[in-house]
Amino acid sequence: MPEDTLIHDPDAGIERLIEIMRRLRDPETGCPWDIEQDFASIAPYTIEEAYEVADAIDRQAWQDMEGELGDLLLQTVYHTQMGQEAGHFSFQSVVRAISDKMVARHPHVFGDETREKSAEQQTADWEAIKASERADKAQAGALDGVAAGLPALLRAYKLQKRAARVGFDWPDATHVLDKIAEETAELIEARDRMDQDHIEEEFGDLLFVIANLARHLNIEPESALRRANAKFIRRFQGVETRLAQQGKTPQDSTLAEMDALWDAVKQTERAKSD
Repeated sequence: MPEDTLIHDPDAGIERLIEIMRRLRDPETGCPWDIEQDFASIAPYTIEEAYEVADAIDRQAWQDMEGELGDLLLQTVYHTQMGQEAGHFSFQSVVRAISDKMVARHPHVFGDETREKSAEQQTADWEAIKASERADKAQAGALDGVAAGLPALLRAYKLQKRAARVGFDWPDATHVLDKIAEETAELIEARDRMDQDHIEEEFGDLLFVIANLARHLNIEPESALRRANAKFIRRFQGVETRLAQQGKTPQDSTLAEMDALWDAVKQTERAKSD
């Protein structure tokens, strides 16, 4: 069959992948698991694949990244196939929409505007175009369009960026640090009262302000936290390795022993970086 020729053609490109997904979703001959899926059931996989791309970048694992980008591309093809089945959109309409958007948002490349602009002016122009697009979608509020499904820390960062564009912002990081001290004191007060709901609320306020500090310091908080996670894993594994050399495990050790080994791992890392 012509479809089989396309499916087994390694040089057929994106059309091959689109046909593979169409066949997987075929109600009569497709894969039972794939047929049962819908947008909601696939969405968690889409998020997971995006994070795996980010992880490959953090590790500079370029061969892994090739595979992870393929997995992420599959998610787009999966959603567009379901969209086409439901009559909402198709892969080609999605490609057309993003292509039109990129052309419209880069008039200094694809239009008559000059490229002789500062990075700050280009950013301002970009935001003005996006604001116009939101207005066309009846998204009048400054915070409209910040996706609710984003990780909470990243969403906090984006909400604060939006608010800052309309002037709702502290003038510098010093004021944010003062607010962190204030929120920390309120969290301690809530803890002392043993009010769990209030503790959670104040802890959330503290995280929210820390995300704002990241913005003032030009740090992307999700990236910073991923880096901190990776450092913790690396150092804790170093502790486990040193314990194993002593014939021990963390369960066999005291906190004081592990703290000492943690400090030793840190010193070794610092010595290597000097």
